[in-house]
Amino acid sequence: MNAQPPENPGPRAGERAEDRPARLTVGIVGAGRVGCALGAALRTAGHRPVAASGVSEASRRRAAELLPGVPLVEPAEVLARADLVLLTVPDDALPDLVAGLARTGAIRPGQLLAHTSGRFGAGVLEPALRAGALPLALHPVMTFTGTAVDVARLAGCSFGVTAPEELRLAAQALVIEMGGEPEWIAEESRPLYHAALAMGANHLVTLVSQAMELLRTTGVEAPDRMLGPLLGAALDNALRSGDAALTGPVARGDAGTVSAHVAELGRHAPQMVSGYLAMARATADRALDHGLLKPESAEELLDVLSEPGDEEDGR
Repeated sequence: MNAQPPENPGPRAGERAEDRPARLTVGIVGAGRVGCALGAALRTAGHRPVAASGVSEASRRRAAELLPGVPLVEPAEVLARADLVLLTVPDDALPDLVAGLARTGAIRPGQLLAHTSGRFGAGVLEPALRAGALPLALHPVMTFTGTAVDVARLAGCSFGVTAPEELRLAAQALVIEMGGEPEWIAEESRPLYHAALAMGANHLVTLVSQAMELLRTTGVEAPDRMLGPLLGAALDNALRSGDAALTGPVARGDAGTVSAHVAELGRHAPQMVSGYLAMARATADRALDHGLLKPESAEELLDVLSEPGDEEDGR
């Protein structure tokens, strides 16, 4: 790598975090929930946010709350002012943003350029690397609200980190300063890593929301209060024990109960039937593989879980 470090560099290869030189000036391109939270965390660690970009009213409100006194300017100006630049834009916008910044000469040699996308590794920053930047992929494994609570939630939060070998210590130091724990992800593994997180977090929100909706239909006034202890225990058990934590009618092979579920969903929430069947089949497969569901109990259950048309399609 031919890039020279900035005058006010971050941790460099071979340095311990406690031996860091002077504090970094920080810029944020994309004053969304993630960018503002990370900027606030870096400020708490002693770095100095100096500029951010954001055009929506929501971005302006978040910046005012989490980054008070930090001016909102154009992305090129953010790069002109900062030693460390966080690119916190949606995944699909990141490649074009990086290419555009490199094409216009906004990137300085030796500038630390870090994106927070889960999908991409350091490779998406190749145009910036050619311009002399120091590329880092720092993805916080957390959901963000856009409020001050996000900064506290970073304590102990894992970051999926991908960086060139010579920048691993720099990446590690920045993550630790924000309160996080670095987890190294190979460049080629980033899409699968991100898929795993999306399955766990995003689909969980959908499942919980559907469960609350169904409970309201039955007349439950506080479905969140009802589900909280149950889902909290289920999550804890799953994280501790994996598939051994599977319980319920599918894992037991209670075909009659599952059939009743499908029938009731068909009457009250037909849009949820396909999702229920898909998750139940996946649960049955895992229960079978781990010996929780006996083959003799599974046959009738799997008949219940076959969607109309499965037999005709040869499935």
